[in-house]
Amino acid sequence: MQTIGLSNVQKELLKLYANNVSEETLLEIKQILAKYFAEKATSAMDEFWDENGLTEQTMIDWTNEHNRAETRN
Repeated sequence: MQTIGLSNVQKELLKLYANNVSEETLLEIKQILAKYFAEKATSAMDEFWDENGLTEQTMIDWTNEHNRAETRN
């Protein structure tokens, strides 16, 4: 079995947590990380939409599609 090492982000977070921060500070850090990754996801999605010429009408069309797989007995 091959062991996978820690990522660079995990290593940096371990260094930070070695300081034993308060619960309030920990919550703030979690919120900062969540906001950061949400902004990255939003940027990636915006880029995807722009590259593919998607519009608000595209989203409306998608919500009206029937995508359930048919079941056969």
